[in-house]
This record gives sequence, structure tokens and C-alpha cells, in this order.
Amino acid sequence: MKPENMKEFFEARMEGYDAHMLDEVVGCRGGYAAMAAALPEGTKRILDLGAGTGLELVPLLERVPDLVVSAVDLSGRMLSKLRERFANKHNVCAVAGDYTKIKFGIPYFDSIISFEAFHHHTPEERLTLYKTIYKSLLRNGVYIEGDYTAKDDAEEAAMQKAALEARREHGIPEDALVHLDTPLTLEHTRALLLEAGFAEVEVIYTEGATTVLVARQ
Repeated sequence: MKPENMKEFFEARMEGYDAHMLDEVVGCRGGYAAMAAALPEGTKRILDLGAGTGLELVPLLERVPDLVVSAVDLSGRMLSKLRERFANKHNVCAVAGDYTKIKFGIPYFDSIISFEAFHHHTPEERLTLYKTIYKSLLRNGVYIEGDYTAKDDAEEAAMQKAALEARREHGIPEDALVHLDTPLTLEHTRALLLEAGFAEVEVIYTEGATTVLVARQ
């Protein structure tokens, strides 16, 4: 089967997305709570990359109601649900666009988050994103990531190979954003974050294939 365009993939599944994440993806419910608990005291501004319908923002805004949020996602349909969810929150700004192409990279945010988003990217793409995230954080800022993690090197290699073969079979350019899962092991994710400049990477939650980690400057 030909991999679907990333935006079209999520827009086609928007109606059942919340139930899928909460009830079918092992670790998501706990992961959302862990992410909110890890937000440092005094955080005022965050950037959410791949925000979807805003599920991960619910516990964050319950904890810090005045948190100023910039939520970025490819899918306008997903963001419409996010806007409805936080209709009474004037401190939540939804931005439709590809976060790999949106220009950010100057210190502005106290924290940056992503949840179940980066496992669609190659290691090279992730390193570029991590470097930009590092540059976008204010002093002592943190990056909190919840994502699908490969259980070992063999699984990681197999999924990377399958994604590459799917692109070749269907003539999909390397830079085309399509829905393919290419999760990394925790060890490789940690190595990329350290290479990007972070001084410490701590795992704060894991359930099933879902891992939440905090990267500190």
C-alpha cells in the first residue's frame, strides 16, 4: 500500500483520533499526565510541535491555566478541534503548518513539547529538529517528548528499512512528508538530543512503546 500524505492521513482520521489515542495507544493517557507533571515551575510560554487536537495540552492547561501556548500542526481539521477544545482560552494560539519548515530557532520558549510526532522522521531530520528546539529555548528551558520508541536496534533497523523500501517502491522523494513509522530506540534518541546540545536526558515515564523524556540544557 502506498504511504499516505501526512496531512491527508490525519485529516481523514480526525473524527476517531482522540478515542484512538486515549483508548488504543498504550501509554498515552499516562504519558499526557507525565508530560504535564514534568513542566517546570514558572513556565510561561510553550511551543507544541504536532499538536493535533490538543490532547496533551489538557492536563498542561489544567495545571497552568495561564500558560501561553503556540500549537503547530499540519492539519487544519485537527486544529479546528483544538480551537473548539480551548475556545475559552485566549492564551492558546493554533498555527497551521509544517513544523519542519516553520522558521523558529531564537530563544523564546520556556518549554517545547511534542507527543507522538517525531517517530515519523529520519534520524537526520530529528537531529535538525532537536538543534532548532535547543536554540528556541530560553536559558534553563526544557524539551519534553512523548513518543513511540523502538524496543531494540533490530526493530528500529527493520522499520527504517521498510520505510525506505516503501519510498523507493512508490517513487516518493526523501523530502516528501508521508505517514511512515520510523521510531528510534531510547538510546539513539538520547544520543541525538545530546548531540543537539542538551546536557541531560531523563526518562520520566514508560508504558508499552510510549516513552516520555525530558531534555535539559
